[in-house]
Amino acid sequence: MADKKQIQEVLKEVIHPELGSDILSNGIIETIEIKEERVTITLNFPKSRDPFTNSIKKQAKELLTSRYTELAGNLFFVIKEAAPKKEEPKEQKTDTKKIAQIIAVASGKGGVGKSTVTSNLAVTMAKMGYAVGVLDADIYGPSQAKMFGVEDYKPGVEVVDSVELIVPAEAHGVKVMSIAFFINSDDALIWRGPMATNALKQLIHQTQWGELDYLLIDLPPGTGDIHLGILQELQLNGAIIVSTPQQVAIADAIRGIKMFNSPKIDVPILGIVENMAWFTPEELPNNRYYIFGKDGAAKLAKESNLDLLGQIPITMGVMEGGESGKPGSLMISTINNSYSDIVKKVVNKLK
Repeated sequence: MADKKQIQEVLKEVIHPELGSDILSNGIIETIEIKEERVTITLNFPKSRDPFTNSIKKQAKELLTSRYTELAGNLFFVIKEAAPKKEEPKEQKTDTKKIAQIIAVASGKGGVGKSTVTSNLAVTMAKMGYAVGVLDADIYGPSQAKMFGVEDYKPGVEVVDSVELIVPAEAHGVKVMSIAFFINSDDALIWRGPMATNALKQLIHQTQWGELDYLLIDLPPGTGDIHLGILQELQLNGAIIVSTPQQVAIADAIRGIKMFNSPKIDVPILGIVENMAWFTPEELPNNRYYIFGKDGAAKLAKESNLDLLGQIPITMGVMEGGESGKPGSLMISTINNSYSDIVKKVVNKLK
């Protein structure tokens, strides 16, 4: 049986290709243990997941068994590798650092007019002199491009401080970014959660927002991956819950409130906007028809100890404005007054 010194002499012939030295002199051979007829060699590689580990082990085994045939079947190797190094987190290159306040506009249920509320809040803020942006985070059902009349916009790219940033659309004094700018409007968007979240991260960080007083984020309905992704990427200053008076919408709105109030998220809710509170014909401005029920969201606000920011009626002008790319608060004085009151309350809460 070969002794330890003889084994070392053989192993001097094994060269690590990357290090350029034999595995004895470079310290890869940690121990050689001989017990009766059993030989155990411990190889300790200084590099995590060294690509030459298997080839070196194979070469060492073949050399030793060819020189000392009695080692065949009695030669064993123990492989050690350095632990993977923890990479330092890379600083996210982003253009969100110049945004003073970031507000999420959310609803538990689709179809309550959350996107309409977002666009009208944004243009009202802009009319009041604030620098405003809107991020359409509803990846699967983007609508802000249509509401602002910028459906045909093709984003360009500008280099700012060696970073390529996407130039957002601008309409009615508001900067707008949406996934709709990058997809064919006739194509269905079928993405798994991680794909949608990654796309949203790009829209958040790679948009040239510049200096903004407020960035409004039009969230998709529900409480899923997109919401959690945004909460991980941005420090939200507050959230606005949108609901209609209907009980089915109220039930979903409660889930949204619970999400923002949960200890892991803990985003302050600025209040509730009751949309479609009643129907008022424009030719009969004093008439109110409560077609979706009366004061459902108002009651929710009271029960949840939240402020009712405002109640927005249904009018043909609001619907037509959303279709034509001119939010209703730009054209209808009563709607503008309602949104102006909401903006004033939001601004005061965030002071």
